[in-house]
Amino acid sequence: MHSETLTSEQAIALENQYGAHNYHPLPVVLTKGEGVYVWDVEGKRYYDFLSAYSAVNQGHCHPKIVGALVEQAQKLTLTSRAFYNDMLGKFEKYMSEYFGYDKLLPMNTGAEAVETAIKLTRKWAYETKGIAEEQANIIVCDGNFHGRTTTIISFSNDPDSKKNFGPYTPGFISIPYDDISALEQALKTIPNVAGFLVEPIQGEAGVYVPKDGYLSQAKALCEAHQVLFVADEVQTGIARTGKLLAVHHENVKPDILIMGKALSGGAYPISAVMANDEIMHVIKPGQHGSTFGGNPLAAAVGMAALDVIKDEKLAENAERLGQIFRAEIQKMLPKYPLLKLVRGKGLLNAIVVNDTEHSETAWNICLKLRDNGLLAKPTHGNIIRFAPPLVMSEAQLMECVAIIEKTFAEF
Repeated sequence: MHSETLTSEQAIALENQYGAHNYHPLPVVLTKGEGVYVWDVEGKRYYDFLSAYSAVNQGHCHPKIVGALVEQAQKLTLTSRAFYNDMLGKFEKYMSEYFGYDKLLPMNTGAEAVETAIKLTRKWAYETKGIAEEQANIIVCDGNFHGRTTTIISFSNDPDSKKNFGPYTPGFISIPYDDISALEQALKTIPNVAGFLVEPIQGEAGVYVPKDGYLSQAKALCEAHQVLFVADEVQTGIARTGKLLAVHHENVKPDILIMGKALSGGAYPISAVMANDEIMHVIKPGQHGSTFGGNPLAAAVGMAALDVIKDEKLAENAERLGQIFRAEIQKMLPKYPLLKLVRGKGLLNAIVVNDTEHSETAWNICLKLRDNGLLAKPTHGNIIRFAPPLVMSEAQLMECVAIIEKTFAEF
């Protein structure tokens, strides 16, 4: 029964009938993936230009990652943290050396990792910085997307994420993104600031890349005010932007680093928060955790996924292909009035469509791209995010550029 083959229509109908309607997917039903390609149930092949929101940076079903998953799954998958397992310590050491931190706190999803970082920031503020209990403030940015938990949506300014989910969690102050004077002002005037939580590039908001120097200046301001710089690299991390972490473009080392998505290459939910001892030591037994966090399966997959990033030089490939991609799209701008601009870093890019945020144009372009063999998805109505797996070759990228040009020519 479970292995019967469905048509696209049947699969979509099942989800509509039995699933909560909390997503509006592009109408394509995928059944197989390999590298930069995915196939639908009818057998048509597409280039994947979303990479599961940058979770499959290493490409679909990477043999090294799948191999580690299968091998560990046949031995031991979960002990909970009630007992030690022989994989977690290895993973923690591997991660600490890979990213240059003393300690790792493992979780499963990006949102959980952000929640962990918030708890860590607050506890550090009370126990180390000396802020009075319940008084800590965390500065965030307008347009942020850090997840969907009740705490996180409390500091979102996206009505879809927020409306009718209240009451909201206090303790967050939002300032404009990419505005260093706003941060400086906030740090001078807001009492009891514990941390500054920021995405190095705002992905969900439409791939907003801040001005050069924003992150390094922000880090310096945080240091001057004894405030933790907390970087949400869930989407921008793990080689996506042309460096291992997006903050590395400005040589910034966050006090707390949040990662998820591509930490597993899309094979399994793995997230992590990293910090040095003077911050991480505030979490004691019983104060935070997760049944699945740090399970042996995740540890095996995580190490394999990061090996692939290093061995295949995926950050370098993302940097090179990103330059080519933006240059090629730039050439199209004068030819197609629908194309307003292209922006991004590495292989995290977006094109802005010359129409209003409430128009159907970007959605219709994505349907047309699908017909032409490339899958992408609009964000905020008139922005299309382009983020293929980092294992893409230059020849494949140029084929995709041709598909994009053909699609805009047809519009």
